[in-house]
Amino acid sequence: MKNKKISRKKNKYQIPLCPVVANKQGEIFELEDYGAAAMTGIKPVLVTYDKTVKMPHGSELMLLPHRKPIVFNFYKQKFEIIHKNPYDKNEEIYPVAIFNSPGYVNRYFCAYENKNKNNLLPLFSYGAVAWINGKFRSASICVDIENRQDIRLMPYKGIVLGIKKMRKKYPDNRLMRHLEKCALTHGCPAAKNFFLGRYEAPLPTSIVCNAQCLGCISLQTKNNLVACQERISFIPLSHEITEISLEHIIKVKKSIVSFGQGCEGEPLTAFHVIEPAIKAIRKETSLGTININTNASMPDYLEKLFDAGLDSMRVSMNSVRKACYISYFRPKTYKFQDVIKSIEIAGKKNKFISINYLNCPGITDSEYEFNALKFFLDKYPIKMIQWRNMNYDPLAYFETMEKVGGKSHTLGMMYIIKELKKLFPNLIHGYFNPPKENYLIEQTR
Repeated sequence: MKNKKISRKKNKYQIPLCPVVANKQGEIFELEDYGAAAMTGIKPVLVTYDKTVKMPHGSELMLLPHRKPIVFNFYKQKFEIIHKNPYDKNEEIYPVAIFNSPGYVNRYFCAYENKNKNNLLPLFSYGAVAWINGKFRSASICVDIENRQDIRLMPYKGIVLGIKKMRKKYPDNRLMRHLEKCALTHGCPAAKNFFLGRYEAPLPTSIVCNAQCLGCISLQTKNNLVACQERISFIPLSHEITEISLEHIIKVKKSIVSFGQGCEGEPLTAFHVIEPAIKAIRKETSLGTININTNASMPDYLEKLFDAGLDSMRVSMNSVRKACYISYFRPKTYKFQDVIKSIEIAGKKNKFISINYLNCPGITDSEYEFNALKFFLDKYPIKMIQWRNMNYDPLAYFETMEKVGGKSHTLGMMYIIKELKKLFPNLIHGYFNPPKENYLIEQTR
C-alpha cells in the first residue's frame, strides 16, 4: 500500500500492526489494509510492534458484541469506526479483545465504539490485540514471569488424584469440597494448585461483603451484569480452614495460604473463624506464609489477625484517590480512612503490604493518579504493587472515574512503571503474592 505516512519510521520495530475483528459466527480475521488501534481512556492510539508482546500462552480472545471496531485508515491518515467488513459490505464485524494471562498488565485496551452506555460488557478485562506475520500480539506489559498459574503445569489427572487423596483424608471438610468445585467446575488456578501441592492455597471464608464494587466477580444485582463465579454459600469452621492450611504448609516449600478469594465477599467479615484458625496454624508451625487479600476496611480486626500470626496483607485499590476509590468500591460500612489506618497498622507491625492495583489505561496512568500514587508510596509502607487488570467495561469505567477524578493527561503504563522503579527502587512489581522467604530476603538486603 502506498502513501502510508504514519509507517515511515526508521525503527523497524515501530511498524504498525493489523487490526483483528470477528464476524457474527465468531470467526476472527485481520484487516490487512488498516492499522490496529487501541485505547487509553477515550483516546485511540496506533498499535505498533514495539508496544506489544507475543500473545501470552493461556490468553483468550473475545468478541465484543453490540460494538464497532476502531481502526487506523492509512489513506485518510486518521482513526475511524468501521461498521461493516470493508471486503464484504454485507457482513457485520465486531471488535476483538484479549483477556491476558496472569502476569501481564494491559498497556492499552481494545479500541471500540459503544453507543448504548447501559449495555455493559461482562466482567473481564479487554486488552488490545493485533496481528502481524501470522501471529497475534498483545498490547501488554509482562510484570511477573512466575509460572504459578500456567495452565500447562496443571495436569487434569494430577488435580483429580489430589482431590481423591483429600476426600479420603478429610471426608467431612466442607471447605475442601468447595475447593473441588472451584478446581473442576470453575477452573480456579489457586484451587488447582492446592490439589497439586504447589504455591498458594485459597481459603475462601466469607459469604458477605461490606462494599459494592462495580466489578464484583462473585455478586452482581444491577446493570444486567452476571457474576463470573458463584460465591461460597457457607462460612467454614475454623478447624476446616486449619486442616487445609496445615496440609498445604507442611507439604509445600515456600507455601502460601490466602484468605480473600474471587468466590467470596470480604474475608474480614468472617473474622470470628479466621482468627482462631490462624492461631491454630501458628500453634502447630511457624512455616508458611499466611496472607489476606482484603479491602482493609476493618483495622481493629486486622490488628488482631496480625497479632495472631498473619504475615502479609494485599489491599485491593483501583485508585489511591479517595473519590475514585469510593466510586468503584462503594463502601457500605467503612470509610477510605479505614483503609489507610489498616495500612499504617500493618506498617507498624512490620508486615508485608501489597497493593492489588486494578489497572485501566487512561486512568491508572493519568497524571493526576500518578502524582497521587507517588505521594501515597512516599507516605505509606507499601512493599509491592501487584499489577492487575480491571475486570470491567473500560469505556464505562473511564467515564465514571473521569467524572469524579477530573480530566488529566495520560502518561502511559510503561512510563509510570519505569518511573516508579526509579523513584522507589525497593518497591517490588509483580502479580502474585510472594512467600515470606522471598520478601524477608529483600528486607534484609
